[in-house]
Amino acid sequence: MDDGARELAGVDIRLSNGVIAEIGAALDPVGEIVDASGCLVTPGLVNTHHHLYQTLTRAVPGGQDALLFGWLKTLYPIWARFGPEDMRISALAGLAELALSGCTLTSDHLYLFPNGARLDDTIDAAREIGMRFHPTRGAMSIGESDGGLPPDSLVERDAAILEDCIRVIDAHHDPAEGAMVRVGVAPCSPFSVSRELMRDSALLARDKGVMLHTHLAENEEDIAYSHEMFGCRPGQYAEDLGWTGEDVWHAHCVKLDGDEIDLFARSRTGVAHCPCSNCRLGSGIAPVRAMRDAGVKVGLGVDGSASNDAGNLVAEARQAMLLQRVMHGADKMSAREALWIATRGGAEVLGRDDCGQIAVGKRADLALWDLDTIEAAGSWDPAALLLAGPTRVRHLFVEGRQVVRDGHVTTIDLPRVIETQNARAAQLAS
Repeated sequence: MDDGARELAGVDIRLSNGVIAEIGAALDPVGEIVDASGCLVTPGLVNTHHHLYQTLTRAVPGGQDALLFGWLKTLYPIWARFGPEDMRISALAGLAELALSGCTLTSDHLYLFPNGARLDDTIDAAREIGMRFHPTRGAMSIGESDGGLPPDSLVERDAAILEDCIRVIDAHHDPAEGAMVRVGVAPCSPFSVSRELMRDSALLARDKGVMLHTHLAENEEDIAYSHEMFGCRPGQYAEDLGWTGEDVWHAHCVKLDGDEIDLFARSRTGVAHCPCSNCRLGSGIAPVRAMRDAGVKVGLGVDGSASNDAGNLVAEARQAMLLQRVMHGADKMSAREALWIATRGGAEVLGRDDCGQIAVGKRADLALWDLDTIEAAGSWDPAALLLAGPTRVRHLFVEGRQVVRDGHVTTIDLPRVIETQNARAAQLAS
């Protein structure tokens, strides 16, 4: 995924001080050696949209067959019972799942903070597991009593939201190259926050030099709400409030029309494409082919595990490829293009030109895929990873540190995390 789109065979990659230091044949074997023979090596995958807290609410009855708004109504009361430990343990489980699927950099959109929960809970989890993290301080400010979707118990005052955004940015955001944590500002959606909060959030983010994120144009209900409440389409609403530009990325964008796609291309606004969640909620197929052809920055997102049920990023890339083929024909998205979107594309969306490619001087974030597996047996083209597999990494490096070794997470006690997660999910269910 470097600028030359090179596909190299029989070479060594030297990692040093968190970066890719050298690439070439028969490098001097100095330091620890990881034998990657029989493996395909790709950049670590980049996840541009997630709700990690939702790993505690997979496959909830009542929400399994609902459209977006009905699904939210089912889950809001459950999420209202979460606390700080729920946020931490669900983040650990979700991050481990991503790591095993080849992800080295993930964003997260946390927009509710019940019972003392804070964004810091998920940041602590990412530091523990060793993932490169771009958490966003989300928010909801319009409750049911004011015509919004969320219950009043889950909304916050605009002033308190903005104050906490400042706090978490000052405490955790690192603008430097190679940063392990960057923080964004992310009001949940146009139907759960006020116009004033959207505008003020954009002003705050630009004053602090951080990125902006929200949901946009996710399904027909979303479009209808925008017309009824704002008198315009979502893209126009976003532009009016300062929500377009290189420092902005929107999740879903399933229902963007041609004018909105052109707007995003001109303004260099990014899109997080979440194909599995869009299928699960019946939202539709996002016009990714048209976005890419127009020059829109597009990355992939697994979205929350309450609407996807899985957090496998390489499987998400395969789904993205297949859906564009369903819509436009088998020659309209190759496995290589989908893998580019999952790596370099996601890095561009998150403003990380130091990640997403295997090139000297870039961060040492690598996924090693074992091709001596049943999924890849008989494959003529190992580089077409998304056509055959595997869907789980053998090794994963983040900033040169091995987070997955021989298919197992090395940095946390994952069986213990799973046990704790299942026990808490059972408590919530009862």
